[in-house]
Amino acid sequence: MWPRPGTALAVPVLGALGLAGCTMLGSAPSPADDALAGTSQSNLTSLSEVVAKHPEDPQAYNMRGSVFGEAGRTEQALTDFNKAISLDPNYAQAYANRGLLYRQTNKLDLALADYNKALSIDGGYAPAYLGRGVVYRQQGHGLEALQDFNKAIALKPDNAQAYYERGLLYQIQHQHQFAIDDFTTAIGLASQKAEPRVARALSYLAIGDAKSAAGDLDEAVQIAPGSLQAWASRGLAYERLGQKEKAAGSYAKALNISEKYEPAKAGFARVGGKVGQTYQTF
Repeated sequence: MWPRPGTALAVPVLGALGLAGCTMLGSAPSPADDALAGTSQSNLTSLSEVVAKHPEDPQAYNMRGSVFGEAGRTEQALTDFNKAISLDPNYAQAYANRGLLYRQTNKLDLALADYNKALSIDGGYAPAYLGRGVVYRQQGHGLEALQDFNKAIALKPDNAQAYYERGLLYQIQHQHQFAIDDFTTAIGLASQKAEPRVARALSYLAIGDAKSAAGDLDEAVQIAPGSLQAWASRGLAYERLGQKEKAAGSYAKALNISEKYEPAKAGFARVGGKVGQTYQTF
């Protein structure tokens, strides 16, 4: 899963949209593009068999740790990455994988140390630049984050995740045209991901282009119909366009996902939404 763009709807609709939280939120980055370049959970049993047969193979522990990490089994993942590193202290991917795990659990200093170690071993390892860039962005070190995202893209120019992450950085800095350009590239490289469309829509809203935002969000909610932010953002886009029926329907969809989501509750009230009424969303 991709990280979601920030909760930009947590402000009233007064003037430009306040992109209040466009740092990444809780979801893990795409495993294929960040550090957890592992396998599916269905392989957990077979990987455990490999570990049992080859207890001195660091790659086996690293791969199983990736599966544990994807499944949210943090302690087991950490144990496997630690074991992989103890068996091979120069295993760059294991450090990067452990760095991602630390990043996901908000242990940013530990994450940074692991990404630095991975890059000291392999200075051309793109996932470590990408991961470190996210840490720098979360710590408010914009220049360092930009340098790392640029390096990750230079090393792997087909990495949609890197463009998305750099776009989030530009968005935080209110450089919305640069953000839109990066989100557009990410969409071209990963057309079935909703997150870059939601993120691009937020930048369109920030520059007053509600029509383009609505188009992005129409696609986003079809790709990810369970996305709270896509529906709530779509409600705001159509509210800005004066299309209260679609706005109310979108806010209602968001509230069906989370009835306590304040931005959707406030938006639903602003457009005159009534509980129990049916609204056309398309």
